[in-house]
Amino acid sequence: MGFIAMFVTQDILLRFFFSKKKIIKNSLSLPKNATIILAPTHRSRWDGLVLTMAFGRRVRNKDCRFMVTKSEMKGIQGWFLKRLGCFSINQLSPSLSALRYAINLIEKGEQLVVFPEGKINKFGKKLVLKQGLYRLARLATKKTKSIIIIPIGIAYSKISPQFRSEFCLSIGEPLVMNDYLKFSIKEFNNFLNTKMIKQEEIALKNVGR
Repeated sequence: MGFIAMFVTQDILLRFFFSKKKIIKNSLSLPKNATIILAPTHRSRWDGLVLTMAFGRRVRNKDCRFMVTKSEMKGIQGWFLKRLGCFSINQLSPSLSALRYAINLIEKGEQLVVFPEGKINKFGKKLVLKQGLYRLARLATKKTKSIIIIPIGIAYSKISPQFRSEFCLSIGEPLVMNDYLKFSIKEFNNFLNTKMIKQEEIALKNVGR
């Protein structure tokens, strides 16, 4: 079923809906055995599919495992997202089972996607990042020492993506989690937010906004 969802989303939906697709890797280089947590901006329901194109099975021979809100797992989108490796979490009160599941994915070397803003921030308003990513990454360092967080900016040529519009994804410099263990949550989130917004600015420029 994952193969069917991948084919439909990558070869049909993205190919025909968007007129131009650009991924800026910025000389990205990752250690082979690194455990990756992707930290993208969140502007549209298309973000998950765009990230799968940039980092998914066809590129890195690994699926992207998305931690998303329950509202994003509804309807047709939810059907596809579930088959592309998404699982939901209640961000206001995450269950222990959901946290354990996420940590187990990290321990196994899976690619975990966490949207630090916590929800779709359509107009890119400045938000206080949720605490979940940093807490999760710190807990996971007790299981594995090779955790890398990648700040990512995603932009569309239209605020609400329309048929034959464009998108660009810009990948920032990887952050080695062990270098930031002494940061407070607020310090780390401010630092991460700066990196994400920098990449989003690059992406916005590439789609003419």
